[in-house]
Amino acid sequence: MKYRRVLASLVLAMVLFLFPLSAQAASSSSITRSAGDELKGKDYSGQSLIGSEFTNINLENANFTNADLRGGVFNGTVLQGVNFHGVDFSNGIAYLAKFKNADLSDGIFTEAMMLRSTFDEVNITGADFTNAVLDGVQVKKLCAKASGINSKTGVNTRESLGCR
Repeated sequence: MKYRRVLASLVLAMVLFLFPLSAQAASSSSITRSAGDELKGKDYSGQSLIGSEFTNINLENANFTNADLRGGVFNGTVLQGVNFHGVDFSNGIAYLAKFKNADLSDGIFTEAMMLRSTFDEVNITGADFTNAVLDGVQVKKLCAKASGINSKTGVNTRESLGCR
């Protein structure tokens, strides 16, 4: 039995070495884009939007209350006045996203990559940012107003941001 495992491992290693799997890279051209402002103010509340991609579009005043956005992508997106109350954005990506006057309260942003995104005048009461990656300047800005405990995860907002 032990020799079978060793032999099977050796055969698998040789096959992978001789016939490596090709890597597939994602291209921004494969991501859908919106040509106009038809998504401004749209209601996505309570919807399952797992892995959805929003790139270079204006989602101003859109409502994502309690939406499931796990693994979602917001790339170069305007999120001014957006309602993210109670969303689950864990493992999501928000790159170059502009959150302004947005409601992120009670949202789950665990392990989200939110680099180069800005957070101006946002409500983060009870939001969970555990292991999220944000720019240091933005973390300081958020820590200045961080308070509350997330109703689903039980995590303190200040602690999840690493505030001192």
